Amino acid sequence: QVQLVESGGGLVQAGGSLRLSCTASGGTFNRLVMGWFRQAPGKEREFVGYIGWVTGGTYYADSVKGRVTISRDNFKNTVYLQLRRLKPEDTAVYACAAAAFIGTKASGYDYWGQGTQVTVSS
Repeated sequence: QVQLVESGGGLVQAGGSLRLSCTASGGTFNRLVMGWFRQAPGKEREFVGYIGWVTGGTYYADSVKGRVTISRDNFKNTVYLQLRRLKPEDTAVYACAAAAFIGTKASGYDYWGQGTQVTVSS
């Protein structure tokens, strides 16, 4: 079993930046695809991006492309989500997830963190 714990959420003003972390335990982290998803109140869960484990390649949703960067530190079993130029519509609970294969659908991810709240004020 893989356990994922996110941290780094909080309240930030529009235009600001935030870096979220997700630390994994209980599995072979360097063989996992790590994804980030978010869910705003009253909305469905939305894919944000993922980072692969073979080449570390990344893929981002169009809604955040150019404003986010996902990176990973396999020695620390940690994946990061750097958010920039934040907008009020980025307000959501952000959760990391782990999978064996790359994908943008939540159903393809086997393990999930509890999520961390990001609130962007206007």
